[in-house]
Amino acid sequence: MIADDSLLIRAVVQAALEAEGYQVMLAEDGRTALQQCQSRPPDVILLDIVMPGLDGYQVLAELKNDPALSHIPVVFLTGRTGMADVVAGLRAGAHDYLKKPFEPEELLARVGSALHVKQLQDHLRDRNAALDRISRTDALTGLYNRRHLNEVLALRYADARRHGDPFSVLLLDIDRFKRVNDTYGHPTGDLVLCEFARRLKHELRAGDIAGRWGGEEFLVILPRTGASGVLEVAERIRAATAATPIIAGEAHLTVTVSGGCCSGPGDSPEDLLRCVDTRLYQAKAGGRNLIVAADVKVGG
Repeated sequence: MIADDSLLIRAVVQAALEAEGYQVMLAEDGRTALQQCQSRPPDVILLDIVMPGLDGYQVLAELKNDPALSHIPVVFLTGRTGMADVVAGLRAGAHDYLKKPFEPEELLARVGSALHVKQLQDHLRDRNAALDRISRTDALTGLYNRRHLNEVLALRYADARRHGDPFSVLLLDIDRFKRVNDTYGHPTGDLVLCEFARRLKHELRAGDIAGRWGGEEFLVILPRTGASGVLEVAERIRAATAATPIIAGEAHLTVTVSGGCCSGPGDSPEDLLRCVDTRLYQAKAGGRNLIVAADVKVGG
């Protein structure tokens, strides 16, 4: 992006950059520059300080206040000989500066340096995002892990209490899973876990959050869902699990799941977790392949 009110400067800079293979966007004032950056974020911004409407400092401030644009390096263009403008720009977050008139070689060097910084920042941001996803994901099933579920549960529970919305939690456990491991081996057990996770995801609604709670247990968080809604989802998951055997080599395994579901919000997230754990135990004691539900009222 070249933002400068001088037609001559824009033309000279554009020609030099395009000769090096850069794609160039042009703006003759600060407001236009911001609008173009918002619609099509560039990799580097060359920004004149003195422009009609918004000057370079104001544009820089707007860029830094926008999370989608704040990471783009800005190189100030200035025709002033003093250092005050340069220092003010660097303190405000500009990456570099270029004094007019400038040689094409200097322009290309400073743009290249800014672009390199942008590429390093993008790579680091992508790596951090990937690491964050890994830290929140169960490696085997691809569902969320317990850490992420605990964080989501606390946040969604707080929202439900604040707005007076219904809120439900479902805890599911694959029946007699130890027998699968003991009879067919752990690779088959892993296959069963992955296939159940796939069926579980298929039966969820938009907004439901599911993850592997631990071992063969899976937790589902259902915001804005009351007792009838969570029971309907739980029954759908239970039926889909039992309906079709899981094929593991030559073995066709009929797998069932038991579940406990509770609707609140209750007194705390821990209150709901204790409730679903108790209802899951009741489902196991009641013969398995069963869902047991309960309402949880605030204050007990």
